[in-house]
Amino acid sequence: MTETPVSSVDHHEIAAGLERLISLLRLLSPSGGVSLTTASTLYRLATAGPGRLSDLAIGEGVTQPAMTQLVSRLERQGLAERRDHPDDRRVVMVHITEAGLQMLRHRQQYRAAQLTDLLAALPPEDERSIMAALPALTRLIDLGTSSGRL
Repeated sequence: MTETPVSSVDHHEIAAGLERLISLLRLLSPSGGVSLTTASTLYRLATAGPGRLSDLAIGEGVTQPAMTQLVSRLERQGLAERRDHPDDRRVVMVHITEAGLQMLRHRQQYRAAQLTDLLAALPPEDERSIMAALPALTRLIDLGTSSGRL
């Protein structure tokens, strides 16, 4: 009888720690800005390119009517625009605008500055530990992205 080795890693503890990190990142976002769904939608458009409303809704986990409202709001703010699909005029694609890209860059720069201040307050060994964890976190992100979960 072969015993399966027991992992000394507590996946629930890791997940809880990552949830706390996500909460911190949300708190470090500029105040008075856009909702997390709005920022996530713009980020998706910036990284994956133009998308159909239905695909954006699925990707963000919202209903199509909710995404339609969100895109309409983004259009009014000049952050996104709808265009006909080049191969099928019946299909409408949502594109991020230059203003949308600038807003995302501002959010990222603001959050990076906030994180830099926090990281500078840590002892050097904690900074090194975080740096050593970055490759594993990148693989985790890639795994989630390639699995269709993100």
